[in-house]
Amino acid sequence: MARMDRAASIAARRHSRRITVTASVNHVAFNRSIPLGSVVTVEAKVSRAFTTSMEVFLDVWIEDRESGEKEKANEAIYTFVAVDDCGNPVKVPELKPETPLEIERFNAALRRKQLSLVLAGKMKPKEATELKALFF
Repeated sequence: MARMDRAASIAARRHSRRITVTASVNHVAFNRSIPLGSVVTVEAKVSRAFTTSMEVFLDVWIEDRESGEKEKANEAIYTFVAVDDCGNPVKVPELKPETPLEIERFNAALRRKQLSLVLAGKMKPKEATELKALFF
């Protein structure tokens, strides 16, 4: 987990060019165990930037040491907030997704954010337009 948090933090910092703090760990899926001595690659990318926060999607791959083939083992979604030197949230640059996977994760990030806001009582369900679109 610490390596995933570190990789996610680096991605958020690179995007925002600011100090970033972990706001939440939204999802972690340990789909496959990672054997001791495995070659592990952690890929972290900002999937969507909001006003001051960024969702970072992580893919964790293990590499077969003999064949070199990579297989996805785990994934996670973190949220980071960019802050100034006093710890106050600051605006982050927009993100423009390009690949089909980036577009899919970009769109899903808004639905996840709306769901989180509804569950926290910070948004009325009828205002969660992207989330509602899944059901109607």
